[in-house]
Amino acid sequence: MIFNRTIELIGEAKLQKLKDSTVLVLGLGGVGGSACEALARAGIGTLVIVDEDIVDVTNINRQIVALHSTIGLPKTEVMEQRIKDINPECNVHSYHTFYDHSTKKEILNYDFNFICDCIDTLTYKIDIITHAASQNIKIISSMGQGNKLHPEMIKIVDIRDTSHDPIARRMRKKLRQLKIHTPVPVVYSPEEPQRIEKEKRTPSSISFLPSVAGMIMASYVVNKIIE
Repeated sequence: MIFNRTIELIGEAKLQKLKDSTVLVLGLGGVGGSACEALARAGIGTLVIVDEDIVDVTNINRQIVALHSTIGLPKTEVMEQRIKDINPECNVHSYHTFYDHSTKKEILNYDFNFICDCIDTLTYKIDIITHAASQNIKIISSMGQGNKLHPEMIKIVDIRDTSHDPIARRMRKKLRQLKIHTPVPVVYSPEEPQRIEKEKRTPSSISFLPSVAGMIMASYVVNKIIE
């Protein structure tokens, strides 16, 4: 049985909790892809995965879905195949689309135990956090992992306790404006970003940092479900 080692660690009752859980993973990039695979390997029974992108050669340096053999394929398609190859009993609901106001109703039509926010667009990061707060759904959000080199500094804190993170700073301001005062756990690093050429708009990244953030996110979700 693929979960024998897991049962030795947490017991059959807690593994069953994971099997009975439904987790939404928004975004299958460096953080989301690694988080999603770790959740599948941990035994989560239902995964709802969302990403509009296709695999690009520039993803290979850091994204678990990215191989030369998967270039040009939808990330959701690649991830669904990986999940099924890991755990054929996992129920996967795949949405090759962007999470926004036109798609959210269909995507959110599940009884989620947890939401992993791994998207980049501030508007919709705030939107999913607002939804989770209104529905009392547990959520964890990834902050900016670009332009950083030290994964040992990554940790989970409430968004109000972050620093050196432009995304978190803007989100804190918006959450205050919306009067959302519930705790929002985030995967974040206090590392000051590396200085990159001013002309460069896309954040730089490396193999190990986003994947570590994704693993930490998955560990948080699993431990919260079984506690």
